[in-house]
Parts: sequence; structure tokens; C-alpha cells
Amino acid sequence: MITEILTTGIVVLAILIGLGWLGLELQYRSRPGNALELTSGEWHLAVAEPENYLLIGEMELCNRTKSLEIMVPEVETEVKLLSGGSLERVDYQTRIIPFHEDAPARADDYWFAYIVKVGKKTKFKISIDIRGDNLDQLKSAWIKVSYITYGPQGRIPKNRHIVVPLKFSELAAIPNQREATNAIVFPIRTHLLTQLDDPIEIIKRYVVPHAQKGDIVTIGETPLALMQGRFRHPSDVKPGWVAKHICYFFMPTSSLATACGMQTLVDIIGPVRVLMAFFGGSIAKILGLPGMFYQFAGEQARLIDDVTGTLPPYDQFIVLGPENPQQVVEKIQQATGLGAAIVDVNDLKAVKILAATSNVSTSLLETALRSNPAGNADEQTPIVMIRPS
Repeated sequence: MITEILTTGIVVLAILIGLGWLGLELQYRSRPGNALELTSGEWHLAVAEPENYLLIGEMELCNRTKSLEIMVPEVETEVKLLSGGSLERVDYQTRIIPFHEDAPARADDYWFAYIVKVGKKTKFKISIDIRGDNLDQLKSAWIKVSYITYGPQGRIPKNRHIVVPLKFSELAAIPNQREATNAIVFPIRTHLLTQLDDPIEIIKRYVVPHAQKGDIVTIGETPLALMQGRFRHPSDVKPGWVAKHICYFFMPTSSLATACGMQTLVDIIGPVRVLMAFFGGSIAKILGLPGMFYQFAGEQARLIDDVTGTLPPYDQFIVLGPENPQQVVEKIQQATGLGAAIVDVNDLKAVKILAATSNVSTSLLETALRSNPAGNADEQTPIVMIRPS
């Protein structure tokens, strides 16, 4: 009965408040947009010497706009090196080299305005020459590529953020183990995982050499989302009316309590559903049913991590929940033979299982992970292997 009352209230309020937003949204979407995108590309260390690293990335500008040519008059890059030590004697130099099929690059490294035609793409290379007395302490490079798109919608700045690991974890003989009630757990240390990594290859590299038959591998939901490239810098998020006003009603510790954090949810499920969830959750709270906003808004509402929610440099980003986690665990099982699960665990002994293969006991996972063996700080152990006892 309560559910029926809530549903009726949500529908009425959504009709009164949401139709205007829906009409504006449909009107906007009917116009051709600017769908020129920059890929993360492929990156590798061409040189890895004690006093010289040469990091090379090859990226593509893809025009997915259905009927518009888009110009790219500017491309620039910024680099932030992350290290375990001082960067006082470390320096770097960057170059951007276009590889257009119909126009050669200039010798002076000047990026000339280029037209990317409908359905076409063009490439360019970024080289980062890093020099210093000893580069062994370097951990990763955070690269921000800024580019301007120019067309019927005007001059639109866009950014692509890429994090490239520069140091990889050594493969130990056996990871440190911890005793749990019904299992032995092994927190697995890896390199800093990025959107350049593939979950299956990470499991093969860091887990399979230690695994036995019957072991279960678990990946944190945030590391998986990072490997899927599901993170956004707040400077690239444009909060609208809904996000700016509704975020005030959430606890300060919530990832939806900022305009940018809330806007990421709006971008995923739309402003109408967010409004419906807000009003429905408010009615439910009055009736003594708190937390219903997250039920109405869907899984992603619980999984968004706002700024400071994870380890550097991702502490500067808003990280979304992972995409298709069930598909990921099934692929891991097919490739390795191990049971697998995607989990969300915190220091408050809360364990949420987003997806698991059919041969995995969820009660065993909850008990084994309750102490949060992966940690919530900078342990860099995004994977936990569980060996039932």
C-alpha cells in the first residue's frame, strides 16, 4: 500500500515539474551536437633509463557528429608527475606532432587549425621527455590534453585526462595473507591502475601466478570504474539547475552533496528521474522510510565517489560506478577459471556485492571482506584473492 502511494505521488509531481525539463531536453537533443571526441590512445615508455624516460602516446580525434564538420584550432598538453620523492631535479619537455593524412606536420611544432570531417578521424602523437638525476621514484604521469572544437555551436573547449603508470609492482613470491573467519585473504598490490589497463590482463598478471583451484578474486568497484575510464574532472562538469538546488538536501559527507557530484548523476539518468527520485524520497522520508532516493535513482546514485574519494591523482576526479560488472566477472572466470566478484567495501564493515559469478558464495564474500583487507587509503591493493578454508 505504501509503495502504491509513493508511486502515485512520484508520478504526479514528475508530471507537474518534469515535463518542462523533458521538453527542453528533447528540443536540445533534436539539434546536431558537437560529438568530436579525443581517445585515451595508446601509451608506452619508449626509453626507460635511470636519468631519462621518454613517454609516447598516440591519440585520435574522432568526429562522431552526424552531419557537421568540426574544426580543431588548438591542442595543448599539461603534465603532472607523481613521485615517491622530490621532483626538484626532475624536468620534462612535451611535443605534440600531428599525423594528418592530408597535411604534413610543421617543423616548428605549431598546431595549425584542422578540419575533421563527418565520420572521420585524425591522429597525433604526444612525446614527454623526462630527465633527472634518478627517476626511480616516479610513480605515474597525469596528462591533461586540452583541445578546442569549433563549429556551429561556437568555440567549445574540451579536455581528456590520461593517467599513465611509470612504475609497476614487483610480483612477490606470495602476497601477505590475513586470516578471516572462513577464509584466508590475500590483498594483491598492483601498479596504479588506469584506463589503459584491462581487468582480465591485470588478473592474469598479478593473481593467476598465486592462485589455486577454488580461489576467488575480487576487484573493488572504484578500480574497475577507473580501468573503464569512468571518471570526470569537475572542470568538465557543467552543473544545471537541478544539480545546483537538490545537492543542498544531502548530508555533507555524501558524494551528491556538491553541484558537480550531483550533476554526474543527472548526466547518467537525466534531470527528470533525479527530480522524481528527490520528491519520492522526500515523501518516503516523511512516512518513515529514509534512503529511498537511492532506490528510485538507481545503482549509480550509490556508487559515485566525489573529489577526495580515492587515491591520487584520482582524488581530483569524480569517479562513477563501473559499467556492466556482471559481464566483467563472467569474462574473468572464462579467461582464468577463477570465481570472481566486483565489490564495494568500506572501513565501516559494509560489504556490497555488485556482481559475482554463479559459483561464488555471497555470504562467504561478506564475511571474508568485512575487515576491508584492501583498505581505503593508499595501500594500492585493489584486488583481494580469497581462499576458502
